[in-house]
Amino acid sequence: MEEKSTKKSSPGASESAKPMDRKEKIAGIIGVVLCVLLIPILVINCILIVKGLTSDDVPSIGGKIPLIVLTESMEPEINAGDIIICQELSKEDIKSLKKGDVISFYDPAGNGTSIVTHEIYEDPYIENGKIYFVTKGINNLTKDKKPVSQDKIVGIYKGTRIPIIGHIAMFMQSTAGLIICIFVPLGALVAYELLRRKKQDKVKDNDIEALMAELKALKEQTSSDNRDIKNEAQSADTVSEGITSSGEDSEDTVKEAATSDEENKN
Repeated sequence: MEEKSTKKSSPGASESAKPMDRKEKIAGIIGVVLCVLLIPILVINCILIVKGLTSDDVPSIGGKIPLIVLTESMEPEINAGDIIICQELSKEDIKSLKKGDVISFYDPAGNGTSIVTHEIYEDPYIENGKIYFVTKGINNLTKDKKPVSQDKIVGIYKGTRIPIIGHIAMFMQSTAGLIICIFVPLGALVAYELLRRKKQDKVKDNDIEALMAELKALKEQTSSDNRDIKNEAQSADTVSEGITSSGEDSEDTVKEAATSDEENKN
């Protein structure tokens, strides 16, 4: 058998608590989303920047090379703004590349530092002891101007990509991006945490005040009960004394009556 509590809570308190709980949940969800989106990008950017400053090789993480796609030459398979993950290749792996593979390489027609990701358009061929690859962007009408030698290969793309995030990563590398995407969310999270703790402290203080008031009321009630008990005891003592006095008076009266009877006999 279930028992129902007779204690009722204040309607105002319950109504005010619900919106605050909802706001806290929304703020918590926003914080989690920001962390999930921004922290990995920030970590990857930091790792790539450090590796780029300390090494001439393309920065990689565990043999994986994240690259930001800037052009539309590989659409619809790869879109501008995507982050693609390429796999590093050994010399033996490069020898096994074939027509149809998608590779990332230093552009032989560029400045020597730009990296392009295109498809191998024709079967590889060997010239002067080097393997060369003719490449082409899927969305381009013509093949690339210069073939790619094996020493220019960076890695192979096998289909792992993260859509759109590349735009955010590029923006985060700018000063405005660092401020908007890193410092502003972090500041918001810190401010939210401070407000949350302040609210918790206020609730705790209110609970302590309510407890002290309850203890005071209980103490006053206890004192009042003790006074009532003391007054009742005093009243009982008074009644007892009255009964005792009345008994003694009765005995004296009986004695006087007996003495009077004896005198009359005499």
